[in-house]
Amino acid sequence: MGEGLFQPLHLILIIAIILLIFGTSKFASLGKGMGEGIRNFKAAMKDPEEEKKKEIKEEEKKS
Repeated sequence: MGEGLFQPLHLILIIAIILLIFGTSKFASLGKGMGEGIRNFKAAMKDPEEEKKKEIKEEEKKS
């Protein structure tokens, strides 16, 4: 095994301690919140591209 702080056994132990302290419901809600945040970020990144496409289509219609 490699030396260092983040060995697989250490990570499993850290996750187990977090589950004991916060419980599974808090852990699940944390994951849900992170997922929603990522989805909102992706949606926000797509909006500017769609706006540009709409502007180009409107300019083509005017011409």
